[in-house]
Amino acid sequence: MKKYFPLLGLLAVSSISSGQTGSLKAKIDKKATALESQVISWRRDFHQNPELGNREFKTAEKIATHLRSLGLEVQTGVAKTGVVGILKGGKPGPVVALRADIDALPVKERVAIPFASKAEGEYNGKAVSVMHACGHDTHIAILMGTAEILASMKNDLKGTVKFIFQPAEEGPPEGEEGGAKLMVQEGVLQNPKVDVIFGLHINAQTEVGQIKYRSKGTMAASDWFTIKLKGKQTHGAYPWLGVDPIATAAQMIMGIQTIVSRNVNLSESAAVISVGQINAGVRSNVIPEELIMTGTIRSLDKEVQKLLHNRLNQVVKGIAESAGVTADVKITNQTLITYNDPELTEKMVPTLEATAGKNKVSITPAVTGAEDFSYFQEKVRGLYFFLGGAPKGKPIAETAPHHTPDFYIDESGFVLGMKALSNLTIDYMEMNSKK
Repeated sequence: MKKYFPLLGLLAVSSISSGQTGSLKAKIDKKATALESQVISWRRDFHQNPELGNREFKTAEKIATHLRSLGLEVQTGVAKTGVVGILKGGKPGPVVALRADIDALPVKERVAIPFASKAEGEYNGKAVSVMHACGHDTHIAILMGTAEILASMKNDLKGTVKFIFQPAEEGPPEGEEGGAKLMVQEGVLQNPKVDVIFGLHINAQTEVGQIKYRSKGTMAASDWFTIKLKGKQTHGAYPWLGVDPIATAAQMIMGIQTIVSRNVNLSESAAVISVGQINAGVRSNVIPEELIMTGTIRSLDKEVQKLLHNRLNQVVKGIAESAGVTADVKITNQTLITYNDPELTEKMVPTLEATAGKNKVSITPAVTGAEDFSYFQEKVRGLYFFLGGAPKGKPIAETAPHHTPDFYIDESGFVLGMKALSNLTIDYMEMNSKK
């Protein structure tokens, strides 16, 4: 009989452990529901008082005040305006990071809600309206609520939670550093060393109550390019006396559009190259000497990314040479591929399914939008998923996209967001704590 005791002991420990986790999840459900009105209130305050990247001073102050009220160790001024809260559980175990981005966008709101933004700011030297047009206000509020939930069960946590409130996800102002990349450089994933990171993004094209995810490449790498052309200035009436960079740029744009369609196997990996800005000339009757155009490259595969960079240089310089124009091409990496670790994703999807309901969790196609959450995932394993924010029953085709003046989020999905982040945390700790 003795030889069976270890197995029985293991089963007993497993049963106790499962029971403890179940008890914590019941507390999470109850606490998240109780916090709903407070989280909505926080979100509306942040929505009405948005701040641009690297300028989130009041936002950071409100976050830090709340985290301190929970008894967390709080760090401020991380990557300029970021806030980090550290919650040490009562038992040994892994370090789980949870991240929310906190910056707004230079967009003028036109949604008819009582807490609509009327804020103004300065973006790259220009006066602009400011709006949370991507849902970062919801991310802040949900993570603040999650912090309160997990702090209330501190003694039962098998590890440490690091709450990362990240500035400048949309990119820092020109000439400045910022965002996740700078946070990583400053050591946000150290002291204590993070083992895994989870994050969510509200999605206006996913119905409330649903969660979507994807293993491996989920969101694209974002590269920005600048093309500077130099020709020869002349009178618009005598183009043969000059070298026209505008006509050359028009040919380049058409050539650039064939790079993806004729070089990338789109059945395997999506990719996009878009020109977004052209600046040249001062008068309608003068062909200018110089032209600058800028754009973005999106890719979900590192080899495809390399191909696009090479072909962009080849196409631009080939057309420039044929026209007698000199061309300089500069490509700058903005974000990496948002890559969900396959093993981690497989292990944690059951948690999302148990939280939302199995029929409410689905795999999403890859997204060509970008996220600097990828800089965290470059260093530690991570899972990034999408939380429904579209009103139930409303056709998705009628919901306004992110980054637009009409962007709108249904607040009834916030409870699910808190539950998901909290349950991912305790389940990961349970899987990886020392028995």
